[in-house]
Amino acid sequence: MKRLCVIGGSRYFGKLLVRRLVAAGHHVTVINRGSTPPLPGAEHLVADRDDENALLTVVGSRTFDVVVDQVCYTPVQAAVAARVFRGRTARYVMTSTIEVYDPATAALPCLPHGTPVPEDVVDPAAWRVEMVLPWHDAAYLQAHYAEGKRQAEALFTREGGFAFASVRSAHVLGGGAQEFTGRLAHYTERVGRGTRIAVHATALPTVFIHFEELADLLLWATTGADFTGPVNACSDELLDVRALVAVIAAQAGREPTYRIVTAGEEASPFSFDRHYAMSNARAKELGFSFSRITDWLPGAINEALDADAAAAT
Repeated sequence: MKRLCVIGGSRYFGKLLVRRLVAAGHHVTVINRGSTPPLPGAEHLVADRDDENALLTVVGSRTFDVVVDQVCYTPVQAAVAARVFRGRTARYVMTSTIEVYDPATAALPCLPHGTPVPEDVVDPAAWRVEMVLPWHDAAYLQAHYAEGKRQAEALFTREGGFAFASVRSAHVLGGGAQEFTGRLAHYTERVGRGTRIAVHATALPTVFIHFEELADLLLWATTGADFTGPVNACSDELLDVRALVAVIAAQAGREPTYRIVTAGEEASPFSFDRHYAMSNARAKELGFSFSRITDWLPGAINEALDADAAAAT
C-alpha cells in the first residue's frame, strides 16, 4: 500500500483515477476546494491550491509516496506546490497536455511535416519560466494555457526537490455526460440537428485518448512506474475531424454538412490547420500498452449520443 495524494481529482478521469487507486488498496488523500462530495474510501482535505498557507495547514505533517497534480496550470501554482510538498513526497506526477506542442503558441523545433512529436521537442529542463507574467488573470491564463503548462513543468523539473514526471495527455474523449469539455457533444449535436460543422479546408489529423485509458496510464505512472520527465499519452492511430464526424454520422444515421472557415476564423474542436500529433513511443518503451482509437471510439460516440438523447427528454 502506498500513501498517495491527488490534487483535484473531483471529476472526469481524475475521479476515475481516485476510485482505481482506492480499489487497489492505497491510502488516498484528495485535496480540492470542496465543491464536490468526497469520494468513498479517500481522505478529503479542503483547500485552495493557490493559497500556500491553507495548503500547508491541511497537509500538516502528512507525507506521501506520490503526489498526483491534476489541476496545475501555471508556474506560480507549481512553485506553491513545490514549496509545500518538498520533503513531503518522493515523487510528483503532473497531468499536462498535448497543447504544449501547439506550434501556434511557441517557437518549437521544426520536424518533418507529419512526424508525431516526441517529448524532447518541449524540454522542461530548458524551458524559460517567467513568474512575473499575469498568471492570476483568468483571461490571460485562458489565452496562454499551453505556455502555463510548459512553464509549470519547467518549474517542477528544476525546483521541485523530488522526482518529477509529467503526463502529456492527448485530446480526451468518452464518458458521455461526464465529458465536461463538450467537444464530442459539439459534433454529435450538430450531426443530429443537421447543423453545418465549421472545419478547415484541409484539416490535419491529431491524436486522442479515452478517459478510462488516461486514468489507467496515470495509475501506472503513479504506482507502477518510476520514470521522470514528460511522457506522451495517446492511443494508437491518427484521426482527422472529417473521419471523426464520419463515424458519428454513421452511428447517428445522419449525413454531416460542413462549412469551410475563412482565414483567421475559429474552426470546430479538433479541426487543425497545423500538425498536432504526438508520438507515444516513450510510454511504450517504459512498459505501457495503448489501445487503438478504433477500439473505443464507437462506444464513446454512443455514450455522447445517449447523453444528447437524455438531455432532450
